[in-house]
Amino acid sequence: MTAPSASGERAEVEERRPTAFAAPKGIPEYVPPDSAGFEHVRATLVGAADRAGYGLIELPVFEETGLYARGVGESTDVVSKEMYTFTDRGERSVTLRPEGTAGVVRSVIEHGLNRAGLPVKLRYAGPFFRYERPQAGRYRQLQQVGVEAIGVDDPALDAEVIAIADEGFRALGLTGYRLEITSLGDAESRPAYRALLQEFLAGLPLDEATRNRAAINPLRVLDDKRPEVRALLADAPLLVDHLSAVSAEHHAAVKQHLDDLGVAYVENPRMVRGLDYYTKTTFEFVHDGLGAQSGIGGGGRYDGLMATLGGQPLSGVGYGIGVDRTLLACRAEGVTPWSEARCEVFGVPLGEAAKRRLVVLAGELRRAGVRVDLAYGGRGLKGAMKAADRSGARFALVLGERDLEAGTVGLKDLVSGDQQDVDLAGVIEELLARLR
Repeated sequence: MTAPSASGERAEVEERRPTAFAAPKGIPEYVPPDSAGFEHVRATLVGAADRAGYGLIELPVFEETGLYARGVGESTDVVSKEMYTFTDRGERSVTLRPEGTAGVVRSVIEHGLNRAGLPVKLRYAGPFFRYERPQAGRYRQLQQVGVEAIGVDDPALDAEVIAIADEGFRALGLTGYRLEITSLGDAESRPAYRALLQEFLAGLPLDEATRNRAAINPLRVLDDKRPEVRALLADAPLLVDHLSAVSAEHHAAVKQHLDDLGVAYVENPRMVRGLDYYTKTTFEFVHDGLGAQSGIGGGGRYDGLMATLGGQPLSGVGYGIGVDRTLLACRAEGVTPWSEARCEVFGVPLGEAAKRRLVVLAGELRRAGVRVDLAYGGRGLKGAMKAADRSGARFALVLGERDLEAGTVGLKDLVSGDQQDVDLAGVIEELLARLR
């Protein structure tokens, strides 16, 4: 009997090896070193909200399906087409969160946060889920940073919310975006405009699906992206031209506050957000460097949402910013205000005794606030220095047996290439001084 060849043995091993898994379609992953950009963008956007007094709220990743059906609107694409909804083992219908506002308002009601003083100012960050056709900037798991200010109907608060988002983009160094703003009116102006718009739409040769949408929520038709429909809507009446006196005054005050804050904006009277709860102030940040998916964040006021979800009739205003799209905007502009370095100091031990000493030294540096990594696995000097370069560290600590005997350690500047021996007992103070 002929013995199997080496290649035959490899083939058998390959056949027994389980199939490798891949991430689900339409879900981006951020791995080093690219994840440094994602982390910086998210932290910068969160920081802008934190400086304005918005406290952290950590929301459930899934909620009762009825929360979104009632709060977001059954006629919206989000609810009717895009939600990840399933029945759990307790026969309850639950949905992976497609947006953040409804969950925040539910939490405010459930925990009585409005009883502790108004406005309730909250911020959140994390993944949201929508079943969409994947493309650049449109994902099935999208990362957002959001803020909500609940309980006070004040144009200055609307302007503050918008300015926080604008400050986050500015802090990242972005310049190629614009803020578009409009008003969707209030309970007084919306019914009259709805009737006017429905009358206009009734005279158009719309397909049956669009006509049904117009019957449920005619504003949704204005959000249609098809060129042939947009052409038909060219002469549609605009809500901003039919605002009540109160809504018009509110809109003018918001714009005045934005002017005072130095936040540039353009009026877009045809803007329609994809969620039903918006009233009055509505806005979107747009970046033309992203192609079709140009929106990088947006939001508005939602004065009736809390009452709709069973709470007090309190107003609210907020936004959601796409971390993924903001990162794409940074790359489109060539803006990279972050470091991809994993650490600041990299230890290179030459021998077991040196490794033991560097392990202790690394722990002491970390407690002093310095990011430190080591060459593990007994690498030689050449391999360890390559690892130091790949880490992005500014300095390397090279320690061998002779250095231990002399009480010194080699301190190498990985940018300039200069290396000098420094006192082992004083190397922490030396590094802290150089890293300042």
